[in-house]
Amino acid sequence: MRRLFPVTDQTSADQTSAPADRSDREWSLDELAEAYAYPALGPEGHWLRANMVSTLDGAAQHDGRSQPISSETDMRIFGTLRALADVVVVGAETVRQEGYRPARAREAFAARRAAAGQGPAPAIAVVTASLDLDFSLPLFTSPLVPTLVVTGAAAPAERVAAAAAAGAEVVLAGDGAAVDPARIVTELAARGLRRQLTEGGPRLLGQFVAADALDELCLTISPMLAAGGAQRISGGPSVAVPHRLAPASLLEEAGFLYTSYRRI
Repeated sequence: MRRLFPVTDQTSADQTSAPADRSDREWSLDELAEAYAYPALGPEGHWLRANMVSTLDGAAQHDGRSQPISSETDMRIFGTLRALADVVVVGAETVRQEGYRPARAREAFAARRAAAGQGPAPAIAVVTASLDLDFSLPLFTSPLVPTLVVTGAAAPAERVAAAAAAGAEVVLAGDGAAVDPARIVTELAARGLRRQLTEGGPRLLGQFVAADALDELCLTISPMLAAGGAQRISGGPSVAVPHRLAPASLLEEAGFLYTSYRRI
């Protein structure tokens, strides 16, 4: 992997002045963890980053799943981002399509998580208005830390009861049936889950974008063309003014670009 340019709090935002690492080699997990470390957070701080993959022509999926447009290194970064997070926030449709399982503890990150005061693995927080979920799945029956179900106050009472009976922690982040994306961030942070990672899907990411709740986008650009009618990485209503982000880092391997952009 090559570091094409870094931009951090300690370096100039001028990309041309940043040194480039031209060594083609596999980065260690420690190097990836340093490259994707969360910024320092104050006592009340929180940080929501998204991790998505897109083809050159804007497809976020192929045949309904992201795996066909991903790569081995993309999956290593995926695992690293999870290992750094307190919580992984995901939409119910993505849970159903991608066959989500509980996050696992990884020995390679155990010391780093312990030093940061984190548990062995991040919690999974599933965002859903209807709670149309199969609570017999391992995501709910055998997680290392309880799975959270994030919903609105007017969610179906019988489904809320089913979630609680399955061992999930129900988090209310909306006054009606729908979930307020900005409240997702604050409600999770209030539970000590301040380093937040969302893996989509596109509809949930679009809601975070529309609410101006997203702090960082980690986007893998896959050197593939998919055509068809696949979704973009974010969907839903457009924002009045497009949100501008600043590049934080750019890595390259085998034609895949691993980018990170942060809010200005």
